[in-house]
Amino acid sequence: MKKTLCILLILYSYLPLQAQDILIRDLDLDRIADTVRLNRDEGTIMCRLSTQAFRPVHSKSTEMDDNSYLKETRNGFEFRHNWMRAGYACQFRFDGKLRKMQLIGMSRYEFGNAANDGSGESSINLLTGDYIGNWNYYDMEHDELIKMKPIKLKMPLPKTYLDQFSEDIYYRYANQCSNLFVSNKKADRKQRKLD
Repeated sequence: MKKTLCILLILYSYLPLQAQDILIRDLDLDRIADTVRLNRDEGTIMCRLSTQAFRPVHSKSTEMDDNSYLKETRNGFEFRHNWMRAGYACQFRFDGKLRKMQLIGMSRYEFGNAANDGSGESSINLLTGDYIGNWNYYDMEHDELIKMKPIKLKMPLPKTYLDQFSEDIYYRYANQCSNLFVSNKKADRKQRKLD
């Protein structure tokens, strides 16, 4: 009985590290704990920073469900949203000059269809504009999954702060990423036919 109780307590203590609606940690580097919270009813991310006298700052409304959560990162936090076979993460960090939480990176993944056509992942560093995509497509002619060369380029997107954040910025990134996948898939198929 004691062993079972101990195991349950240990397992329960790891749950908050996996999926969270609230994070309490120093985000603005003043050694005072700040708060980030998901407001699922309104579909917003709310942040209270000590350097802003704990005034609540809300994102714009964004899609949230049971698979949306906050995750602590080394320098801030991530908002993650997962679907059945795809998902994304948006990473925020404190901008000391403007004293606001800034969106500094995004990543996405897809498992593709049953043959894993369109599977892979990509990320963008919004501070530098550096994009990298690692994608696969299914070659029906040869019945194999082809790993494409990494796609590396600059993808300029606007500076976005928490109070301006909505899923629109993610979809802008995802659409550009998808277009890159399609054009590179065509070029890769063409090159394979020449080889």
